[in-house]
Amino acid sequence: MKLNQQAKLNHLSFPSANVAETAEFFEKFLGCEVVATGQHCLLKRSGFDIVLEQVNDIEPVWPKNFHFGLEVETLEDVHSLYREFREGGVQMETEVFNNTRGSRFFCRAPGGVLIEVNTREDMQKDQWQKLF
Repeated sequence: MKLNQQAKLNHLSFPSANVAETAEFFEKFLGCEVVATGQHCLLKRSGFDIVLEQVNDIEPVWPKNFHFGLEVETLEDVHSLYREFREGGVQMETEVFNNTRGSRFFCRAPGGVLIEVNTREDMQKDQWQKLF
């Protein structure tokens, strides 16, 4: 096996104009554990880290479709998280919708990074099953 095939996701790093607020979001809504704080913040989640880096000069600007996705088991899970996020004051970008790959919604964390929450439970299996 080639070395590049053995590499695993180590961390994601996001700039934030308010690290404390962004860390609170990741902890409350995404189940991250805050393990170090200060000007930057280190969060642990399911085998990889998230680093939040304080930026003071400008608010981060994200490319229009840049996002990261989290997958849950069922459509019921997607709807439950949608309600939890909306009721928690999270900036929702879409309602729950279905496309051929399954159901999903998009929201924004403080600092503007776009997050997708999806399930493949209801995907059109004849079209996508072989890819997942």
